[in-house]
Amino acid sequence: MSTKAKPQRSATTEAGTATAPEAPVFTLSGPITAVPAYLTEKADEATGEVVQVSRFRYLPGHPRQVRFDAKAGQFNISGTVPLGNSLSFIPLAWRVFQDDILNMGRKLWAELFFADDKGAICAVLFHGYSVENLYRLIEPLFYDDLTLADVTVKVTAEKKQTTKDGKTATYYIAQFSYEAADAAEVAARCDYARDFPIWRAETYTGNADLRIQHAYTVPVEDEPTSPEPAADALALPQAA
Repeated sequence: MSTKAKPQRSATTEAGTATAPEAPVFTLSGPITAVPAYLTEKADEATGEVVQVSRFRYLPGHPRQVRFDAKAGQFNISGTVPLGNSLSFIPLAWRVFQDDILNMGRKLWAELFFADDKGAICAVLFHGYSVENLYRLIEPLFYDDLTLADVTVKVTAEKKQTTKDGKTATYYIAQFSYEAADAAEVAARCDYARDFPIWRAETYTGNADLRIQHAYTVPVEDEPTSPEPAADALALPQAA
């Protein structure tokens, strides 16, 4: 299988900015043994040729930002598009780390990446007690020889109250549960995370104290101390 552009994948490095070229179209060039599970067939409108295109859409380093508003107990896209008080998704990459990001001071964070129902790669952040709750989900999965990438995770905002100096304050934390995920959907996300660098430039500093991570990768060409730039440009895959 040949492509017009080849994605890069390497170890954690410093964030940078790259100009994305034309989105790649995957075409079959001969007998193959395994087609990435995130590809699907689509007829080219101009030529009629059947090509392989990605089910997912992702600008490397800049996933769609899904936010958890812990004051309102709601999820939203970039602070504007409401998503309700719960989310369900199959994670394709994640990390738990301590760092000073988004001008919020040094905290313990959990950052999860997933594909939404339109195929857009998204990132969502949690901190505080929500991270502890995520650990409570990871532990039983580990002992069942599973990871977050093998299941559909449901995140629900749970109301909490605290009283100080006679005043009651309300806030929300994220509670996590899971159920079995479709094997084909799991495979598609696993292959995609293998082939493309899954990370978010706004939350990467190079100074994180990493606790755990899975399929989280910053491309080597964004490392300012690299002696030479990468030979291949970043690929911007086109969703079907």
